[in-house]
Amino acid sequence: MPPAPSSFTSPRLLPLPSSCSSFFHGCVADDSAIAVDFIYEPSQWRTMEVLVLLWNPNDEALVDAIAAGLVWDLVFMGLCLGKPIQDPPIQEEGPEIPSNEGPPANAGTPKPPKFPFLSPSPLPSSYKSSPTNSSVSSTPLRLFKRAFPPPSPAKHIKALLARRHGSAKPNEATIPEGNEAELGLDKSFGFSKQFLLKYELGEEVGRGHFGYTCSARVKKGELKGQEVAVKVIPKAKMTTDIAIEDVRREVRILRSLTGHQNLVQFYDAYEDEDNVYIVMELCRGGELLDRILSRGGKYSEQDAKVVMVQILSAVAFCHLQGVVHRDLKPENFLFTSKDENSPLKVIDFGLSDFVKPDERLNDIVGSAYYVAPEVLHRSYGTEADMWSIGVIAYILLCGSRPFWARTESGIFRAVLKAEPNFEEAPWPSLSAEARDFVKMLLNKDYRKRITASQALGHAWLQDSQGIKLPMDIIVYRLTKAYICSSSLRKSALRALAKTLTVDQLYYLHEQFQWLGPSKNGCISLQNFKMALVKNSTDAMKDSMVLDFANTVSSLQYRKLDFEEFAAAAISVHQLEALDSWERHARRAYEFFEKDGNRSIVIEELASLISIFQPKKKLNDHACTGTWAQPLSPSPCCSSRLDKAF
Repeated sequence: MPPAPSSFTSPRLLPLPSSCSSFFHGCVADDSAIAVDFIYEPSQWRTMEVLVLLWNPNDEALVDAIAAGLVWDLVFMGLCLGKPIQDPPIQEEGPEIPSNEGPPANAGTPKPPKFPFLSPSPLPSSYKSSPTNSSVSSTPLRLFKRAFPPPSPAKHIKALLARRHGSAKPNEATIPEGNEAELGLDKSFGFSKQFLLKYELGEEVGRGHFGYTCSARVKKGELKGQEVAVKVIPKAKMTTDIAIEDVRREVRILRSLTGHQNLVQFYDAYEDEDNVYIVMELCRGGELLDRILSRGGKYSEQDAKVVMVQILSAVAFCHLQGVVHRDLKPENFLFTSKDENSPLKVIDFGLSDFVKPDERLNDIVGSAYYVAPEVLHRSYGTEADMWSIGVIAYILLCGSRPFWARTESGIFRAVLKAEPNFEEAPWPSLSAEARDFVKMLLNKDYRKRITASQALGHAWLQDSQGIKLPMDIIVYRLTKAYICSSSLRKSALRALAKTLTVDQLYYLHEQFQWLGPSKNGCISLQNFKMALVKNSTDAMKDSMVLDFANTVSSLQYRKLDFEEFAAAAISVHQLEALDSWERHARRAYEFFEKDGNRSIVIEELASLISIFQPKKKLNDHACTGTWAQPLSPSPCCSSRLDKAF
């Protein structure tokens, strides 16, 4: 067995379980050495890391796989998603016996080992992958009875994106240019082919991973004589179906996000035999990152508020249209001009995706410093954008990143485990509202993280002029959960609603007004539908109304006044994140406990529930559910109250 390379530290050699051993016996060449190092913390099982060192000096494919960071795929995709392989027959220890299946000792270069994994790889695979749902955002099915930890977040995002868009290293298998048609790749997008007749390309103003951006002058049409920005995406780089679909989706998203002052304006898309051209508004003011650096690395609180209002307004609009950006960072915000007060625009929707109300995405995309914890766990929605905004707000106010490490895997580990530092300068000199604002955005539990509309209503931004809270799509999801809840849960939520402060009720009142209550002060399913039609772009109206109306279809025969709407639109998880949660829970408890005996009995629950449902006969079991035992307002009353939710 050849020794491990000297550049690696010697890991602990541990015995493998039989399932793991059979997996490696079936996949690894005979002359490969395997060293496994388990670093496991029971309290953080999701962040388990497994270092696998596969070393075969005669196998270039293995060496390339190690260098590319694909060992994470080999372990987790193999053990979690691969089909189990039968254990080989047990052999007595003795002299090394050559395998019948392996290559002869005097053969040339040994056949590269085969590994099953989910994502594209330079290593060929002869194993069938586990059956998966055809949806891009679906979670692959598992064939094991007990759950395994999810794939490690230490895989390099850049390597993933490079494979996703068909970019390859010299030793990787690629599709030769010009041979895509033989493999059935359709690179015809149906866009207009008259780009050169309408536009004259100018100088290059930016370059990304998969294309570049140039300025251009309009030759004819309504914009004749104006300068625009043109994103040029070479078709030669579209060597996979996924890369082609990414371009189609980016154009669809740009078409659907029209009419907001803080989103880059989309004009049209064109194509020819070599490139795809996306024509957009030209912003000459530079990136937000450059402005931060020009100000000495940070903004004042007042100036940071102006920036955050524009960012939150744009992101709230995107989320309302069912779009998650997934790559929010200072480099993707441009100022329209060099003027200090020029508007800020969100750009680069190349990694964006559509997401339905109850859908979770699972592909890891984004930039390491701004990626949310749930993205690394492969289950996320629009809340991931709010985490990225929290990182931007942290940088604006203090001039440093909240999570930092020398490597990407170290950054991901910090995102999952570390907490932002609010003790060092300049945080003690900043307002308490500013610290609270950033903390609410950087909550690792996405359920407790505030939305863009809620962030605009935060106390830190209250003195900003002209803020109108946009419609919040989370109201639909919470209302659906409320309508489908038990009578006991509804009563508990009503009790919590009575404990809200004026600032908290302000947000709920604004959302209620967006729904356009009738003269009697009530809303119904029709109000939700009309509000969606009014706040959706032309490209999104049909799909938005269907998707979100189905979310609240249970409201068809119900009417809600403001008091009940406030109870329905409360997020208990968000209340738990507040410092005042214990006070809310105690006051809600007192609302149930009426006799002053410091305990809630069945009769009190039945009486309270019958107030709201006078015509419905209730029995003890229907009232209490799991609350069959009396409760007392002990220090853990808040957690016991939460069990009812």
